[in-house]
Amino acid sequence: MATLKDARIGDTVTVKKLGGEGAVKRRIMDMGITKGVKVYIRKVAPLGDPIEVTVRGYELSLRKADAEMIEVTEG
Repeated sequence: MATLKDARIGDTVTVKKLGGEGAVKRRIMDMGITKGVKVYIRKVAPLGDPIEVTVRGYELSLRKADAEMIEVTEG
C-alpha cells in the first residue's frame, strides 16, 4: 500500500482511500483531499515534515502523520 508520504517530489498521484477516524479524517476531507482527487507533490521540507502539495488548484502543507493516512495510486 503506497501512501502520500511515500510519493516523491514531482509525482502526481490519485487518492485511493482515506484512513484515520472521526475528526482527523474529517479535517483531511475538509482540506479537499477526497477519494479520486489528483494530488501533485510540490516539495518536502528538509527534515521531511511537512509535505507541500497542490490539490484542487491550491497549495496545501500536510504533516507526515496525516500523509501516512492517505492511500494513493500513481497517476
